[in-house]
Amino acid sequence: MKTRRDRKKEHIDFFLKTTHEQNTLFEDIYLEHNAIPELNFEEIDTLTYFVGKRVDYPIMINAITGGTEFSREINRYLSDIAYKFNIPIAVGSQTIGLDDAESAESFRVVRDTVKDGVVIANLSANMNLSQVKKAIEMIEADAVQLHLNVVQELVMKEGDREFRGILNNIGNIVENTHIPVIVKEVGFGISKDVALRLYDVGVRYIDISGKGGTNFIEIEGRRSEEKDFSDIYSWGIPTALSLLQCVDLKDDLNIISSGGIGDSQDVIKSLCIGAKMVGISGKILRILLEEGYDSAYNYVDEMTYKLKILMLLLGKKDVSQLKEVPYKIKGELKELIE
Repeated sequence: MKTRRDRKKEHIDFFLKTTHEQNTLFEDIYLEHNAIPELNFEEIDTLTYFVGKRVDYPIMINAITGGTEFSREINRYLSDIAYKFNIPIAVGSQTIGLDDAESAESFRVVRDTVKDGVVIANLSANMNLSQVKKAIEMIEADAVQLHLNVVQELVMKEGDREFRGILNNIGNIVENTHIPVIVKEVGFGISKDVALRLYDVGVRYIDISGKGGTNFIEIEGRRSEEKDFSDIYSWGIPTALSLLQCVDLKDDLNIISSGGIGDSQDVIKSLCIGAKMVGISGKILRILLEEGYDSAYNYVDEMTYKLKILMLLLGKKDVSQLKEVPYKIKGELKELIE
């Protein structure tokens, strides 16, 4: 029987081996160039507020890993980048750290590094209120992600098979938690119907985590020696479609765009559609593991610089104005919307 630590390491190993290409459909969002923006580059302001704190860019390093010494080093490097750019960072699932002090250290390193920056806890939406509070306390979290990973659990041989009562559990946690609760998919998207059901139980932050990025069907499928799941690798709601479905449902519903976010155009399109924050994870993890810390730092540095370039080319001085940018939908995304 594999331990949870074994699975954590295997998830990263098999993530690096994934080959199935998925499409976020952000390529079907068209933004029009403004040749006379009437702005200076120095005027561009990327400052925003998220879960009650000021951050320098509307970009966050999303949940990735934790629980092992290898994971601790990943979290240390990523949290250092988050600190230097003053952007939020979410840890991976803390289940392994709830009863294991050694594993908990791999998560606490994030708070130690980020200091007063935004740190987000992470647990399965199946966990109870006591466990969630312990995870929050572990890293002095500013918010907590409750992840929805039904697809992953079903493909995982040792995964859960019982999912009844999740919505009520989320509602109870929201009602009895003193910090914002973010409900997050793990790569298969949130539909309009699910977003409304979450809103009705009190959720005000949703991370759509759509199809187009890390594919846990392929990761768990590669771990399995008994079944072939390749015919359902393409399952899920593309990130751009999920974002369009959820972003205008309620004025006080904050949507985080994630799932295959790879470059500054994905970020700017997400913000123009109406996302409050944009999460990156798979791309930065791959760069960190394959090319090292400096390359991962440069990736974020270039993304933030190009974000400012694109804001100027749209004629928008600050992040709040991006929601005023008109956009057009074409191709497969338009067909799906219609």
